Amino acid sequence: MAEHLAVGRVAELAGVSVRTLHHYDEIGLVRPSARTAAGYRAYSAGDVERLREVLAYRRLGFALREIADLVDDPSIDAVAHLHRLRGLLLEQRDRAAAMVTAIDRELEARAMGIRMTPEEQLKMFGAELYEAIGSAYPATRRTEPRIAARVWEALGDARTVLNVGAGTGSYEPPDRDVTAVEPSAVMRAQRPPGAAPCVAATAESLPFEDQSFDAAVAFSTVHHWHDPIAGLREMRRVARRVVVFTHDASDTGWRHRFWLTRDYLPEVAGLVAGRPSVDQLARAIGARMEPVLIPWDCADGFLEAYWRRPEAYLDEHVRRAVSVWTRVGPEAEQRAVSTLHEDLASGRWAERNSELAALDAAELGLRLLVA
Repeated sequence: MAEHLAVGRVAELAGVSVRTLHHYDEIGLVRPSARTAAGYRAYSAGDVERLREVLAYRRLGFALREIADLVDDPSIDAVAHLHRLRGLLLEQRDRAAAMVTAIDRELEARAMGIRMTPEEQLKMFGAELYEAIGSAYPATRRTEPRIAARVWEALGDARTVLNVGAGTGSYEPPDRDVTAVEPSAVMRAQRPPGAAPCVAATAESLPFEDQSFDAAVAFSTVHHWHDPIAGLREMRRVARRVVVFTHDASDTGWRHRFWLTRDYLPEVAGLVAGRPSVDQLARAIGARMEPVLIPWDCADGFLEAYWRRPEAYLDEHVRRAVSVWTRVGPEAEQRAVSTLHEDLASGRWAERNSELAALDAAELGLRLLVA
């Protein structure tokens, strides 16, 4: 029993009551895998890991039935759960930050002798605040039709298409028979009515027989996979054609070419360290590589989309819809935004990037792999 913790010790460390742990056992949520010689519940390392996930979701406000569905998702491993929990906690942090901002505004108003109307108070603290926060992604991340056309053209005459790492369903071709694969239960739940049927699975282990589809597509998702090479080879196995939309994260392909990562957010370099290069991805499946230009008025607000509209990066909602800003941390984000604001106000940004004003589209490392 050396590898196990007694129920009392687990309760003490986790900050919950023994009665709570008994209840979790009784409903099958967290069942200890052993008993002590005296008959008390004893928890293995795996039991503790599951309990940690349950408690984290519980403290985020999830109901026990919802938590059971989340932790029992067979396509999600411990690392994926941690990434998901981190994202949910960051969202909670953003909500709290927005509430603090609202309080500060009212305190400033009261200090100046201004009393807010009941309607204004409710708008600041009620549903409109949460709608504004929650709408960041759909408000800025929409299908860019010119980029979608490139992806769909690369599918050729494929009628059956597997969308790997499908997320909520953006860029799924409407005129094909699409099957989606998405490991996250949270993301699957957000797919709109009428979206393609979605299977809970990972790119690295697709639950389909060889050559099951005419084509397999992965759109802006490879950088989230645990093993990109394995995932691409799985796509090659189950489909006769593979189309991957990704980016060249090398110094020349992206970081030194894009003014935001070059001049304001060098921390991005650390986020891609150790990941396979785009050339390695292409070689893994024998793909040809095509550059994808970003139109100046790109509708999809991914990181590089506002290359000719720098003021957009000062918008909190724009940044919250791009994972890079969260991943670099609040200090780097604050510094980058503050410096950019100063350079825009002084005209330094315009002076350093004057050549961009004449471009209708920019080559900033986006790549289409077709095999």
